[in-house]
Amino acid sequence: MRTFNLSMLTLFASALTFGQWTQYAPNPINDPANAAEQVLHPGNHALLLIDHEGQMAFAVESQPIEELRNNAGLIAGASKLFEIPTIITTVAERQFSGPIFPEIREYYPDESTYIDRTTMNSWEDKNFVKAVEAIGKKKLVMAGLWTEVCINLAALSALEDGYEVYVISDASGAVSQEAHDMAMTRMIQAGVIPMTSMQYMLEVYRDWARSDQYIEVNELAKRYGGAYGLGIDYIKTMQKWAKEAEKKN
Repeated sequence: MRTFNLSMLTLFASALTFGQWTQYAPNPINDPANAAEQVLHPGNHALLLIDHEGQMAFAVESQPIEELRNNAGLIAGASKLFEIPTIITTVAERQFSGPIFPEIREYYPDESTYIDRTTMNSWEDKNFVKAVEAIGKKKLVMAGLWTEVCINLAALSALEDGYEVYVISDASGAVSQEAHDMAMTRMIQAGVIPMTSMQYMLEVYRDWARSDQYIEVNELAKRYGGAYGLGIDYIKTMQKWAKEAEKKN
């Protein structure tokens, strides 16, 4: 009887943890409750896209701008697909920094929801902090420009306020490779969890048996996933041609 009760408690706890994301186990031999607590899923975090703006990107030297734009588009598309609470910020948008990347605006076109501010540290902006608190998630995933300023300052501040902070390094950029590396090192030493854009999407998706979003995930990967996405396009096209050839024969 004790074993039965413990099993029931385990299932109940799992349901509370995943909430509406219990479809994370479409394959009956999978148990998403076995994943580490640190692992992200759509119901346990918020995504913060900070200052992906033209003027800020012009000075980025830590990676090619096309990679930065692709990676920003990938995580924006993934967050929209998985209905992840997402906050988008700008800094002096109409006075200096300019518009958000079109790759982000495509998925979040309502610019009236963006939080504009003057301080480099978004955590010092009351509207931003209120928006984060209203979501109610203790895991925060951040990406933006520049790594060494707007991401670094916000990440350190959120950590001190008790949040668990992840930073998507390749969707963030700095004025030099050294500036990016030193900022990431400083944040990691403080407790930030580093990750990359493709890692983010696949960690949130996590199971190829989830057919409800299989096509959309592959389309995002093909569009923004570089060589990986090209590989998906290659094999899908080759399979299509093989079927066409088989029908002709």
